[in-house]
Amino acid sequence: MKNILPSCCFLILFPVLLSAQYKKIRFPSKKLEQDRTVYLHVPEDHDPSRKYPLILVLDGDYLFETVMAASRFFSYNDQMPQSIIAGIAQEGHRLSDCNYNEDTGFPAGKGNAFFEFISEELLPSLSQKYKLADFKVIVGHGLTANFTNYFLFKDKPLFDAYIALEPSFAPNVDQYLLSRLETLSSARFYYLVAAEKNRDPRTATAIDELHGQLSAIGNKKLHYHYKQVPGADNYTVALEGIAHSLFHLFTPYHPISPEAYREELLTYEKAPLFSYLEEKYRSAEETFGISKDVRLNDIMAVYSACLEKEDIPSLEQLAKLGKKTFPDTALGFFFEAEAHEKTGETKKALRTYEKAFVMKEIDFMTKDLIQERIFAIKKDMGW
Repeated sequence: MKNILPSCCFLILFPVLLSAQYKKIRFPSKKLEQDRTVYLHVPEDHDPSRKYPLILVLDGDYLFETVMAASRFFSYNDQMPQSIIAGIAQEGHRLSDCNYNEDTGFPAGKGNAFFEFISEELLPSLSQKYKLADFKVIVGHGLTANFTNYFLFKDKPLFDAYIALEPSFAPNVDQYLLSRLETLSSARFYYLVAAEKNRDPRTATAIDELHGQLSAIGNKKLHYHYKQVPGADNYTVALEGIAHSLFHLFTPYHPISPEAYREELLTYEKAPLFSYLEEKYRSAEETFGISKDVRLNDIMAVYSACLEKEDIPSLEQLAKLGKKTFPDTALGFFFEAEAHEKTGETKKALRTYEKAFVMKEIDFMTKDLIQERIFAIKKDMGW
């Protein structure tokens, strides 16, 4: 009983904790001729001078908190950038919001108004109020997953990444989608997530066939990813599907992992290795529209690779980066001293280690270790 009580208390408090992390607003819409409920999460330490990716969540009544929880978890672990998340409540409006023409499959009536509400009212309002990065994600489930595709059909798609959870396609939309993705002229991410059991036969067939067709597209502008969630049905697919998609989508943003170190960094054929670090951060900035200081984790990964592959030019570049990124620490001078040692410039190494000694310790670069290096050099020089 003692073990059960804390868990029960947490489950009771969990919705309260989540609700403290977002606000529920009434958004007046001329297009829909009514007010709509929008859930909005802004990072607690929001900096007005920084840019943030936007994640728009359809079916916000039940998907918003899942997306927010996954986003907060990954950003806390530095696996995706902090993001602004907006969720549209659709309870009581879902069918009319997603209304489409039975012949063409395109939005009709209230469905067209809902499309314009998002594109002409909600997105411009968020862009005006917050400094958004040039990277926007939209998430939908079933009927709303189908609706996300309409934004992709515009000449300039409104979103950069689309997460479609077990989509229930309107007539012809899957083929429109195939044609659109084949002819993309700018980079877009399309994530198709499928359930495994208790699926609607028509939906399952359409998704399976579309996956086969999308997998064969050779357009390099398309970043396509498919995931069938083991054991998930049409409802539970959303939980793992959202977390999996966000984690995979922001892979270029991730710190260098042990796997990436082995499979990418150590096998990097371009010289010097420092170029790998430059390319990684340049790619993340170009993809997600945000800049980020180089992590200590990534500097240390490249440092280890430099030692293993005896890449002195990269070690020298890391020394410059260390002085710039961690200026109050021993990092930059320590790397510089090691580079001098490895090129036989012993006196320069000694002087540089002495500079490192008076700086703050960082990672394994303690004063004891630096002092050992200084004593060792002096001993070798007969001092």
